[in-house]
Amino acid sequence: MNILDNFKLNREKESFKNVIESIYNGVDFQGTNLWVLVFAIFIASLGLNINSPAVVIGAMLISPLMGPIMGLGLGMAINDLTLLKKAGYNYLFAAAVGLVTSTLYFAISPINDAHTEILARTSPTIYDVLIAFVGGLAGILATSSKLKGNVIPGVAIATALMPPLCTAGYGLATLRWEYFLGAFYLFLINTVFIALATLITARLLKFPFKVHPDEKEKARVNRIVWIIVIITLIPSIYFGYDIVQKNKFEKKANEFINNEANLPDNYLLKKTINADGKEIVLTYGGLLIKDSAVNVLKAKLNKYYLQDCILKIQQGFSYLNESNNNDQEKLLTNAISEKAILIENLSNQLDSINKQKTLTTQIYKELKAQYPSIENFVLQPSTLVNDSLQKNIWISNLKSIEKINSKERNQIKEWLKVRLNTDEIIINYEN
Repeated sequence: MNILDNFKLNREKESFKNVIESIYNGVDFQGTNLWVLVFAIFIASLGLNINSPAVVIGAMLISPLMGPIMGLGLGMAINDLTLLKKAGYNYLFAAAVGLVTSTLYFAISPINDAHTEILARTSPTIYDVLIAFVGGLAGILATSSKLKGNVIPGVAIATALMPPLCTAGYGLATLRWEYFLGAFYLFLINTVFIALATLITARLLKFPFKVHPDEKEKARVNRIVWIIVIITLIPSIYFGYDIVQKNKFEKKANEFINNEANLPDNYLLKKTINADGKEIVLTYGGLLIKDSAVNVLKAKLNKYYLQDCILKIQQGFSYLNESNNNDQEKLLTNAISEKAILIENLSNQLDSINKQKTLTTQIYKELKAQYPSIENFVLQPSTLVNDSLQKNIWISNLKSIEKINSKERNQIKEWLKVRLNTDEIIINYEN
């Protein structure tokens, strides 16, 4: 059998009539569909508000927003003006309901912080375009197949129509227009490219035209579609390029700092990388850094392709004495506090490791005195987790030259329980 036969869709293809009827039914926003939309908006808004990815995903799964968007694509594909008008009206109605509901929620919510779940929807790029388009392809293919499986819920999660709409509502409620514009643009990206994927796939699958268009009308529709696509696409390409450039700058800046920023008799307290302004600010504690050392450091920027970067050196306590700047003093104090906490945590971890080594060595000696055949011994605290509980246990590995019988194994286990003051220990034996 030809391997290309595996990619053919004919065997699983649903009848055109059933597919069109299914999409028609998903376009309407009245009764159950409307209430499900309102509930999904509230769930998504709550998830964004408390920064819970699981809640946001739940809202994506129950959201019926995919219906009218696929209706727009199919309406254009089969030249069904009735479906196109109906889908367009319901899409605008659903978007308005989403914006109003989420805006009202965030206006009365006592939590106004922009958490990561909100911020993630405010800077769309070309990658979001690709996600929406490929997700749309999967969605229309699944709808056109008898074997729909779990594709539609997966597409709903991947394309994420509901969260950006609710984030736009957050932007309106808090008057943060950059959030509103970024999130609403992401919502439009998802709309345009899911509809485009539906249109292209329906044409490739040769869905029958409801009214067969003449060549002139067909060319006009195609021209309008591609104008909309290009207008939607251009900003995302710019934003995507901008993000790539920022990531490159941050990577090079970190490489420069890690390799070159260690100065004698000074400690790097804080580093700040500003990719937008192409600026690196290094704050040191220690002796006054000479201008010659700063110049040498700046000269090394070229090595990392950072010749356009502005390098600022803040010289710790001596810098503060010269500048008398309260903001910089606060910055340095916070940096010192952060380093002190880090050192304390590392010290505690080291103490814990050393205590564990000492305990394991002592217990090995005590066991060796009782059972001379023991060759080596491993002891480690761990955590036992299952569906109903989570508790601390000890795990041990014991190797002996001679075989340890079951009675001796039981004695060793009970002795270790008493020695470690624990009820749970798992021992693996090697003979």
